[in-house]
Amino acid sequence: VQLQASGGGLVQAGGSLRLSCVASRNIANSNVMGWYRQAPGKQRELVATIGSSGITDYADSVKGRFTVSRDNAKNTVYLQMNSLKPEDTAVYYCHFQQRGMNYWGKGTQVTVSS
Repeated sequence: VQLQASGGGLVQAGGSLRLSCVASRNIANSNVMGWYRQAPGKQRELVATIGSSGITDYADSVKGRFTVSRDNAKNTVYLQMNSLKPEDTAVYYCHFQQRGMNYWGKGTQVTVSS
């Protein structure tokens, strides 16, 4: 599975961005897609995931501000990020997991200025 992420950029604190990730194959069944991020000097961390059933999970740091969603017909997962903070600055990676296999997309940079 190849994953192509887009939508990153530079935004002021309090602003919004929407990330998109398109998978190279059908994502409708039995998988989990989501977003992770890695800030300079830090480990990669989970941001949000969504299963094929629609069940979501979020890091505590983004709850209430970020929303993960998916459109199976378009093989796409989204991350709507609102009320962005400087500490959200990181490279964001799309992730796809199915039957124990993990796939990663190339990251997209999100920079939030104060």
